[in-house]
Amino acid sequence: QVQLVESGGRLVQAGGSLRLSCAASGRTFSTYPMGWFRQAPGKEREFVASISWSGGNTDYANSVKGRFTISRDNAKNTVSLQMDSLKPEDTAVYYCATGARITNAGWQHEYDYWGQGTQVTVSS
Repeated sequence: QVQLVESGGRLVQAGGSLRLSCAASGRTFSTYPMGWFRQAPGKEREFVASISWSGGNTDYANSVKGRFTISRDNAKNTVSLQMDSLKPEDTAVYYCATGARITNAGWQHEYDYWGQGTQVTVSS
């Protein structure tokens, strides 16, 4: 069993930066890939970024590529999302997720464990 708790979301002005964190419990954290997803009001939840268990491979949605950076610290059981050059369209609830049998990082249905989400609001 893995439990995930996100933090770091807040109101920020366009062009600013935020760093989201996801704290995980469970001994298998370091062996699972991790993903960040987001859901804006009135929209479906979408993939943002993912990182392999070792941290050696990352993937990003086109909409955030070059602005967001995902990283992980397996010793501390945390995964982070550094968000720079934020835009109003980045406003959403951000979720971290993980699972044991992820073959495609963008496929939400493959993720077994989800956090409760943290709100990011970017003002123009």
